Amino acid sequence: MPEIPTVSRRLVLGGTLATGALAVGIGTAGSASAAPAPTATSVFADAGAPGRAAGQKSMINVPFEAYKTVRVGVIGLGNRGSGMTTGWSVIPGCVVTAVCDIRADRVKRTADQLVAAGKPRPAEFGGSADSYAEMLKRDDIDLVYIATPWEFHYEQGKAALLSGRHVVVELPIATELNELWDLVDTSERTRKNLMLSENCSYGRNELAMLKMGHEGLFGDITNGHGGYLHDLRALLFSNTYYTDSWRRLWHTRSTASFYAMHGLAPIAAAMDINRGDRMKTLKATATAPKGLADYRERFVPKGHPSWNETYINGDLVTCMIETANGRTIRAEHNVSEPRPYSRINSLAGSRGIFEDYVGTSSTGARVYFEPDHSGDSWRDCESYRKEFDHWLWKKIGDDAANNGGHGGMDYVLQWRTVQLMRAGLVPDIDVYDSAAWCAPVPLSVMSLADKGRPVAIPDFTRGSWVNLRPGLDSRDTDMPPVA
Repeated sequence: MPEIPTVSRRLVLGGTLATGALAVGIGTAGSASAAPAPTATSVFADAGAPGRAAGQKSMINVPFEAYKTVRVGVIGLGNRGSGMTTGWSVIPGCVVTAVCDIRADRVKRTADQLVAAGKPRPAEFGGSADSYAEMLKRDDIDLVYIATPWEFHYEQGKAALLSGRHVVVELPIATELNELWDLVDTSERTRKNLMLSENCSYGRNELAMLKMGHEGLFGDITNGHGGYLHDLRALLFSNTYYTDSWRRLWHTRSTASFYAMHGLAPIAAAMDINRGDRMKTLKATATAPKGLADYRERFVPKGHPSWNETYINGDLVTCMIETANGRTIRAEHNVSEPRPYSRINSLAGSRGIFEDYVGTSSTGARVYFEPDHSGDSWRDCESYRKEFDHWLWKKIGDDAANNGGHGGMDYVLQWRTVQLMRAGLVPDIDVYDSAAWCAPVPLSVMSLADKGRPVAIPDFTRGSWVNLRPGLDSRDTDMPPVA
């Protein structure tokens, strides 16, 4: 096949993409050579996806209704939920109208904090496991944000969709394949968007890497590496940080890769997963579960409830993912061993490589691109991040630094979500992305149970992944003015 020069994805997106009709094979993910474009029919045939019910339609490229003000209801007011509630309240054109938690004292504390900050007092729901259902009966909520323990995400996310609201769910949106499919189908039936609250997709380095990839710096993108490597041992054994020790208890009942989405999602975006390529197979490996028991032996008093627990989740769970277009992604999860924090965030191709979390500069990243570089020596990423800085960080980076957690990623995610809703735009992250990025949770269990053999990754788009379309590589737009 003759070589086709690298085509900037920016040029492709500026053409007929708005119709959603452009197929894979032309400049996808900085591609320097193109394969014949598969048809939706051919890829659907091997996807193993269930058919849609009569009258059910895709949510791809379905925009939000335009809202003058986005009214948010929050379910879950622990460490994450309470902080994000403050975040929603400071976004222009957004107001928190209701808050909910099974613990009523958290509800009152959060409401008091909003009032102390000069915000309207939200309606308060708490004291029982069904409080969220009462909250969903209100008529002054446009967006439901869910930050409860993982085991409640599916039930609460589905209920929020069925109540007629758009939904943002913390990681993961669900933990079983049938639940992921049901959330896809429920979103399609209700015509409401569901979005994974993947803040790392809005990280400054991650978005710059995305733009580098889509501008062709990597040539043919062939592989990526991402994950969630975070020593959580002290927090997992804390008596107060994770309510009822919910997160540690997952290590006693599942072998899954719980949380690799933080690293997987940015790599998937750079590879145009669900937008010209898709994740096709996954095979998992796991090291022995030694870290938590060792930490308990050394640091946890003998009377602590954890001494009755047996840990089965491997310290390092690695998922090797192959895509339909022949790329590979390595996604890792490790919260049980001593190590510095890393999401890995590495992307490589025929003309260069980007590596994050290497501490070589103020950006924490290093690069090597041909023809710019030679001599087998890494180069600082600072000038490249400046050149390829995403418009969101150029526009609201200072606000993000002053308001958002996790280095500003939280604020960027919340600002962008509210802007999309107020302007009536298509979400950057849709229900299909959310389901695909969370699929390694159940699929890793399946592969490990089958001695690491590959398992098929469902095509949640039902064949529409072949079409190149915008996502996190969005065009510069303004937040609508607040009246």
